[in-house]
Amino acid sequence: MNGIHDLGGMHGLGPILNEENEPYFHHEWERRVFPLFASLFVGGHFNVDEFRHAIERMDPAHYLEASYYEHWLHAFETLLLEKGVITADELWGGSTPAPARRARRC
Repeated sequence: MNGIHDLGGMHGLGPILNEENEPYFHHEWERRVFPLFASLFVGGHFNVDEFRHAIERMDPAHYLEASYYEHWLHAFETLLLEKGVITADELWGGSTPAPARRARRC
């Protein structure tokens, strides 16, 4: 079975373009996504297999159009939604509930 992730050895997909002196991150948001992986992984929100599987479940057209770190961001969103860590409203609304305030002691 050939899927979007089974590209090794396939022909007709064109050359791989390598940038000379290509930076690790092309945009500042990519630099922020990198440590987010470590925080979420160490925090126990997912394991490496779940992360990989979330990327593999991307829509094939979206997968081909997305950058490397967009794949990562998609996996974060997918897994955190599926596990109930965040809600769709929080993700797409750009806000989180206010933290509970501690009662003042007199």
